[in-house]
Amino acid sequence: MVSTNNLKNGMTVKVDGQLWRIEYFQHVKPGKGGAFVRTTLKGVESGKTIDKTFRAGEDLEQAHLERRQLQYLYREGEQFVFMDTEHFEQTYVPAESVGEAAKWIRDGDTIELVFHEGRVIDLNLPASVELAVTETEPGFAGDRVSGATKSATVETGAVVQVPLFIEEGETIKVDTRSGAYLSRA
Repeated sequence: MVSTNNLKNGMTVKVDGQLWRIEYFQHVKPGKGGAFVRTTLKGVESGKTIDKTFRAGEDLEQAHLERRQLQYLYREGEQFVFMDTEHFEQTYVPAESVGEAAKWIRDGDTIELVFHEGRVIDLNLPASVELAVTETEPGFAGDRVSGATKSATVETGAVVQVPLFIEEGETIKVDTRSGAYLSRA
């Protein structure tokens, strides 16, 4: 249990039987009446965001999460197969749990998986990844417009908007949160 007076951003709590990550909280002490804590919670499994208010000093159940570094091996149907590099134990993760992160994971990459009661609930990717461009149109002389971009397919199959000077075979750095091109690697 954790008191609403001790909440922190990023903490995961169990409210009404569901897991919620605290995105924002504010302790409010009005001039009249009791103090309360206003929070913005994001559903760990659903992804939806809600605003909820708690009385100051109210106890919430804190979720116990286990974080482990696992190596991504391959995809088998609708399952992603990860391996613990210490014990060589394989973990099968459903595609819906991986979600959008699948666009940025390569075979052999080490990814932090978050477990709750033996089930994977989240993947923590690095802020950026370096991926090779496998397919893109050539940028022609005269096609130069300030900030012009073109589509490029990277080795994981994701499509990224890149500047015109990027060519096939080059390695680029991509932001995993937004999918935006950052720089050449």
